[in-house]
Amino acid sequence: MIRPTGPNIGQRESPIITEEFAPYFKQYGKAVKFLVLDLSTVSFMASMGLGMCIACRNQAAAVGATPLLFGLNKDLQALMAMMKIEKLFRIIKTQAELQQICSK
Repeated sequence: MIRPTGPNIGQRESPIITEEFAPYFKQYGKAVKFLVLDLSTVSFMASMGLGMCIACRNQAAAVGATPLLFGLNKDLQALMAMMKIEKLFRIIKTQAELQQICSK
C-alpha cells in the first residue's frame, strides 16, 4: 500500500513518492497482487501528482498487479474522472471493500 502524506502532492512530492515505491516492484515482482494507492490524507494533487499515479499504475501493470485507488475525496474523485485516470484504476470507496478485495 502506498499512502502519501498529504495534504498536497505536487512537483516536489511526486518524484520522492515514485522513488520510494519503485524498489518494491523490483524486489517482489510478480508476487505483488495489488497496488493500493491510499489518498485519504491528500486534498490537492497537481499535474505531477497525476503523473505519479499513472507511474504507479504502469509499474503495477508491468508485474500483473491490480491497481486500486482508495480514500479519494470528492475533489480528487472529480479530478480523476475529468482526466480519465479513474479508468486506469479500480476505485475503492470503503475500508471493508478494500479488505475484501485484498484478501482474495
